Amino acid sequence: MHFDIQLLHSFIFYLLYGLAALVTFIAIERFIFYIYTMRHALRLHHAPSENGGSNVAAEIVRQVRDGQKTPREEMEDLTESIYIKARTHLVRHLWALDTIVTAAPLLGLIGTIFGIIDTFGALAHSGISDPSAVSAGIGTALYATALGIGIGVALYGLFFYNLFQERVERIADQFKLLILHHSRETNYA
Repeated sequence: MHFDIQLLHSFIFYLLYGLAALVTFIAIERFIFYIYTMRHALRLHHAPSENGGSNVAAEIVRQVRDGQKTPREEMEDLTESIYIKARTHLVRHLWALDTIVTAAPLLGLIGTIFGIIDTFGALAHSGISDPSAVSAGIGTALYATALGIGIGVALYGLFFYNLFQERVERIADQFKLLILHHSRETNYA
């Protein structure tokens, strides 16, 4: 069985470039979502009577207000379920960033391994008498390692993953405040 290692090596590089594009897409989408969500959560916290429109923060307020006739014993469970549903929106797509951060260096390592395999294949086929075949395989291995595309993609994704984890915590805290504020307002009004 013979397969083209160079083709597989190229596929891995294109896959890594695709993963970098996916990280960029997720980063842009999450930035917009987090800014929009935080802005609305702050507005609803400071102006509770305002209609929040159609967003996660407004949905929190609606659900808390819908539960205003809930007995005090059940209110904690209600607010906890509202918070869990809202937090789910915050962490959406972060699993993909985490997976890319883990997988990208391994894919880069596969490129290096294929270059080394190619080198040993050239050595087995022609021995040391054909230095160009040997150096081509070594060049492929070094190219994969030197460019560090896998590591670069992982670092790129890690930056956004950590940034978004911090944003999730800040917005989740704002959601907790919003739930507390509106649950007190509806139960004691």
